[in-house]
Amino acid sequence: MLRLAEVTRENFDAAVAVQVRPDQEHLVAPVMKSLAQAYVFGDLAWPRVILDGDRVVGFLMAFLDIAWEDDSGKTAPDDLRSGLWRLNIAEGEQARGHGRFAVEQVAAEIRRRGGDRLYVSWHPGDDGPEKFYLRLGFRLTGETTGGQAVGVLDLR
Repeated sequence: MLRLAEVTRENFDAAVAVQVRPDQEHLVAPVMKSLAQAYVFGDLAWPRVILDGDRVVGFLMAFLDIAWEDDSGKTAPDDLRSGLWRLNIAEGEQARGHGRFAVEQVAAEIRRRGGDRLYVSWHPGDDGPEKFYLRLGFRLTGETTGGQAVGVLDLR
């Protein structure tokens, strides 16, 4: 059974051991970097391990109510967004529904907090996750951030 859990002392080593396929390493930061960012961003970050039973199969980190900044460096303090910041599914665990489950759980958390949109960004190109996100119902916004395409999923 799939579920999310907070990163704890007990599962920390398993969390940071999550590694995507070697050909995907340029697409997503390692879990250790995400946990460092979660420490710095505090309540704006929502890091979780993805468990299948008691086995860690992935990691996700959501961002919650962060002031949007586009590639021009312009921040809009009244444009607060929530979404999926990182999604790392372990190499041997991909194509088993764990990524879809992770997105659904982030959507549920955003809804629980009163949000109605889930944002995500990805590296464009054939080797990136664009097809995955579009299959889940995300649509391109036409924006970029950090050189990445931005997608949004309506949660209403």
